[in-house]
Amino acid sequence: MAADALIEPERLDWELTPLEGVGPLRFGMGVAEVAAAMSGMTEVRQFQPGPWTRETLGVEFGRGSATSAEPSVYAYFIDDRLFCVAVDAVRGPQVTLWGRELTACVPADLEAFLLHSHRCGVMAVSYGPRGNPGVNDLGLVLRLQEAARGVVTRPVMVGRAWADRCVDDWEGAIPECEWVGHQWPHPGGAATWPPPGHEPHWGDWQPPF
Repeated sequence: MAADALIEPERLDWELTPLEGVGPLRFGMGVAEVAAAMSGMTEVRQFQPGPWTRETLGVEFGRGSATSAEPSVYAYFIDDRLFCVAVDAVRGPQVTLWGRELTACVPADLEAFLLHSHRCGVMAVSYGPRGNPGVNDLGLVLRLQEAARGVVTRPVMVGRAWADRCVDDWEGAIPECEWVGHQWPHPGGAATWPPPGHEPHWGDWQPPF
């Protein structure tokens, strides 16, 4: 276990296969296939994950019964094809990449790992307009989420067909709801999106969580 990972008890272990899938899920699966693959999890609810993409469906899955489960995995579909998966930092599986844990880690330590890999030529790390880091070639973006022990990392992953510019929170495929909230700390950047006093042009849509 990495020293900087803030692990909850009984957390599932999932491995990221970049651009192909994570844990038991494979990008391109339908909603029914994903539900069947989620052993020990039930569907909590379905929701619209962005203001402009009404054809996109978000589905929350949690451990336990349908009445008591709390969201731990967020699956996103276009035309009944899984294209994006986000893991809850508190209740979600521990996602690993090449043996490195990505879920519920100290942001600065995980960023150091990414930047070391960048300098060594292993990964081409980039930052989106709101400052969130990721690797387009892996279909991986690191977001932040509030936990009892502080703000920790929340991995967001997309499939090969949607990986181009996935780090770009303006033009990439990742739904708008996944960009809302804590932003990666960087000089001059806002701590949250939307920043205080800013009203996005979302119409009647509101972030679902």
